[in-house]
Amino acid sequence: MHESKLTRQEAFELLHKYNKDPFHIQHSLTVEGVMRWFARELGYAEEEEYWGQCGLLHDIDFEMWPDQHCTKAPELLKEGGCGDDMIHTVCSHGYGICCDVEPTEEMEKVLFAADELTGLIWSVSLMHPSRSVMDLEVRSVKKKFKDKKFAAGCSRETITVGAERLGWELDKLIEMTILAMRSCEAQVMAFMSSYGK
Repeated sequence: MHESKLTRQEAFELLHKYNKDPFHIQHSLTVEGVMRWFARELGYAEEEEYWGQCGLLHDIDFEMWPDQHCTKAPELLKEGGCGDDMIHTVCSHGYGICCDVEPTEEMEKVLFAADELTGLIWSVSLMHPSRSVMDLEVRSVKKKFKDKKFAAGCSRETITVGAERLGWELDKLIEMTILAMRSCEAQVMAFMSSYGK
């Protein structure tokens, strides 16, 4: 069983040490919430804190060292007190893109698949009148998924490979990630409304 060596507050402070941009903070909080939901949903409730912190810290090096994404992270995470298993998980979400650490555990496969997908889903939700995932449907995401120019920075290949690694249909991954984002949207938005003020 995986356990974090940090408290949630310590993990957030470690993230914030290297990340200040509201966009990056919001993304990290969203992926944290998504990972917590998946931990509960997939039968790893006792590891929810660990899954969440992996999601929270997955892009720790991206804002300041975008050219060293997933290669600078081990140093920052180790200095921050994270264990080797968390370092492996964080780096594995960049497999085949910016590092060669392969996602092998179910948690790592979820992070690999959901990270890019949360960005796409969020972008689609902003096109809706509600600007929320609460009324977002799979078909709306699938439509934009096929439009390569929409949210072009969100890798469709990574999302597709992520679903395959999990052994899931793409629709299942999208549906579950929408539900996961619904579970944390209000909390993330409440935090972001006061962030930096």
